[in-house]
Amino acid sequence: MSTNKRKSTDHQQPLSNVLVIDLSRLVSGNILTHVLADMGAQVVKIETPGRGDELRSWKRKGVSTYWSAYSRNKDSVCLNLREPKGIQKLKELLKDADIMVENFRPGTLEKMGLDVQTLESINPRLIVMRISGWGQTGLFSDRGGFGSLIEAMSGFASMNGFDDRPPVLPPFAMADSVAGIYGSAIALALLNQQRSKENPTVQEVDLSLFEPLFSILGPQAAEYQLTGSVTPRSGSRSPTHAPRNVYKTKDGRWIALSAGMEGTLVRLFEGIGYPDGLRDSRFSSHEARLKNIDALDDLIQTHINKLSLVEALEFFKERDITAGQVCDVADLIDHPYMKNRGLLVSADTPEGPSILIHAPPYKINGVRPKIRRAAPTIGQDNAKWIEKNKEEI
Repeated sequence: MSTNKRKSTDHQQPLSNVLVIDLSRLVSGNILTHVLADMGAQVVKIETPGRGDELRSWKRKGVSTYWSAYSRNKDSVCLNLREPKGIQKLKELLKDADIMVENFRPGTLEKMGLDVQTLESINPRLIVMRISGWGQTGLFSDRGGFGSLIEAMSGFASMNGFDDRPPVLPPFAMADSVAGIYGSAIALALLNQQRSKENPTVQEVDLSLFEPLFSILGPQAAEYQLTGSVTPRSGSRSPTHAPRNVYKTKDGRWIALSAGMEGTLVRLFEGIGYPDGLRDSRFSSHEARLKNIDALDDLIQTHINKLSLVEALEFFKERDITAGQVCDVADLIDHPYMKNRGLLVSADTPEGPSILIHAPPYKINGVRPKIRRAAPTIGQDNAKWIEKNKEEI
């Protein structure tokens, strides 16, 4: 089979000679390959004939918004991996691949006849990213691992929300997204290593959803070890510094403030008409401010009650105090910052309508990579990759 891998010197596409075969479904794998695709990698999504990736079904008003956002710059190939012919076509694709991504339940890849030894015989340069809820081995490896379970067990939900109310799960696929971003970094590191080896061997990455999320939650274990207590949920407040909270303006909008540094506190106390704030024993030290956080928040809120959102933003800007508007997406659509940085772009969808999606969230040498193509329809690229005219194999 002839290779379809591209060669390019385009400095905006650093992965343009990388081929990724993506067997994953839903969020974690799609986030991982989304990062690689935006950097120029050719990502071939292997989808179930007729149905496609389950992410396509996450729709709003009949439009597959998640698929359109996270599968742009990818190709779609339909293969029936329950049939020997489909597995054989997949093996042919893997001969030229650099990275393969899957998020099946542990053991599934082996049942498909794609164990590490077989993959080694097909392509010893291959990097295999294996995503699962709890890991490929050990306790829980045989359990399903949806992100909500991980967000609960990792400690995130117990940290999130208010202490007198139930723990709060995130309103998006946080565990999957964090794992996907971690996975893309690992894949790039291993890709560089593989290409420098004279005799490479298949690199297998065991990436759970649990471990990346747990790793970003801060030194929870160390703090519990030292104090013997679990930090209670505190809403928008921080357990490490004060003031940090959201405050309501007189026109019903919200301002977020984080002013833990002493210089910022001096300007804040002067601005709200309490210049002796740091000489008040309740607020004179970091520990005192945390202990008397209700009184400190009341003092700040009393002042912000007098200001509209525009006035509050100007008040903080004039005094170089770290505060900003709490925005929702309606605020962001036409926000000057979003427009100035070019953070929303229009993209076609498989269903027809164009929608706004996020641009690649970085610039390379001052230039933001372009979205090369819209998210594909099911099997759109079969002719290109398996030399059949969009036939479902």
